[in-house]
Amino acid sequence: MQRFEGSVALITGASRGIGLAVARRLVSEGASVVITGRDEEALKEAVASLGEDRALGVAGKADDAEHRAAAISRAAERFGGIDHLVNNAGINPVWGPLSDMDLDAARKIFEVNVIAALEWTKAAAAAGRLRSVLNMASIAGTSASPNIAFYGISKAALVNLTMQLADELAPAVRVNALAPAVVKTRLSKALYEGREDKVIRAYPMARLGEPDDVAGPAAFLLSEDAAWVTGQTLLVDGGASIRQAG
Repeated sequence: MQRFEGSVALITGASRGIGLAVARRLVSEGASVVITGRDEEALKEAVASLGEDRALGVAGKADDAEHRAAAISRAAERFGGIDHLVNNAGINPVWGPLSDMDLDAARKIFEVNVIAALEWTKAAAAAGRLRSVLNMASIAGTSASPNIAFYGISKAALVNLTMQLADELAPAVRVNALAPAVVKTRLSKALYEGREDKVIRAYPMARLGEPDDVAGPAAFLLSEDAAWVTGQTLLVDGGASIRQAG
């Protein structure tokens, strides 16, 4: 399939993991991509793996306004604009109960995981070519999430932000979200490392996710195959959500 032939996608937090897998999938279907990330060396390696003729890396922090402006400007200079936006960048720098949480950390999580997604969407839409947006939420935003509670709160807010933006930007721009369960990335290691056999018992598919498991649904929601889908959050969870505890 070449569903993205001639189109351009900007993907935040895409030097590795889910973001890079989404970029790889879109490039394989014809897209050019602009990827962002904080680690400049990792970003260079990611661009090389994608192909420098089809990929551009812009290093910076997702919640930095100057970085956002630079990434969108360089996308226009190199590829002519942005058709698709993937708000994938997210952080979770804390572990433990909410009662022990440092409030500055809570503010930072919300700034990166929610406010930055809004700002990227506003800036990309203002550029005038945007057609679809995908927000990377989490299954943590759909239920209690022990030890990563504020991360879950931020992802629940991102789910609602998806609906609000879908309503405001329609019909020109579609906005959807994915809510993965545990995918084997550096960000999620604390959730399964050293006890993966126990963790996968909650999953009917009998394994944890891999980044490519998220890339396929992401490509669908960004593509014209989902032309009548907006404001939705799709669980990508190996069936975990259909099981009750006990």
